[in-house]
Amino acid sequence: MGFSLSPLAQQNGFRLEAFETVGSTNAVALERAQAGDPGKLWIVSKSQQSGRGRRGRAWATSQGNLAASLLLTGNFELKTAATLGFVAGLSLADALDAVCPAATFSVGLDGAGNAGAGKSPLRVELKWPNDLLAGGAKLAGILLESTQLPDNRFAIVIGIGVNVVAYPDDVPYPATSLARLGADCDAETLFLALSDAWEENSRIWGEGRGLAEIRKRWLARAAGLGGEVAVRVDGTVLRGIFETIDEDCRFVIRDNDGERVKIAAGDVHFGAVASASAE
Repeated sequence: MGFSLSPLAQQNGFRLEAFETVGSTNAVALERAQAGDPGKLWIVSKSQQSGRGRRGRAWATSQGNLAASLLLTGNFELKTAATLGFVAGLSLADALDAVCPAATFSVGLDGAGNAGAGKSPLRVELKWPNDLLAGGAKLAGILLESTQLPDNRFAIVIGIGVNVVAYPDDVPYPATSLARLGADCDAETLFLALSDAWEENSRIWGEGRGLAEIRKRWLARAAGLGGEVAVRVDGTVLRGIFETIDEDCRFVIRDNDGERVKIAAGDVHFGAVASASAE
């Protein structure tokens, strides 16, 4: 089976370029934008060699995993366009629900699958601002990039990387894959579901008009909500209780002095142990 778009995505004018391997799907999408591509273009690959994460971090995609980037062009307000990362996170979570129902696999305390005592059904959670977790371990990440085009419009690229068959073991955080969780799913099947879920969630988002509903749905899947967090912001660690994300999708904590603090960018760590490691 090769990569393909859902019937709804095709009906809505989306196109697809599929590769076995690339340097970076985001880089390919940005190149297409600079060459005049009108957007609504998915770039997808089973592996990438020089993928990027937030803050320039490397994100390698092993063969059999999913690397996908969506190119959109238009007269975007960048503040509004930045919330597309939350649309992407919801879409990927919905796609995982569709192709990997919770009943088909479970997760233990070490993030591994297989049925047995002490196991509990998997819950895919969304970690602010751009990760998906399974059993507390990173399963997927999302990266938004933008560039201004010669006609003053903007190109927005939404990159999505999913650990389908393999996960990195040289990263400073727990990671997992669908295969490790015991899920019977491949990159092509997951992408088909993702392209379909994107249509529904982007319709709700409606160029920002439906952001309140997206925010509500995102919070229903939020990791760590109501618990202790530590957020590293420009070298400073802020501690408190994760209360919500606000109408601009900023991370909101109640600090130890009882004050509400709104954070636009930072690295989030959960719980007392993670708080200590944030130092």
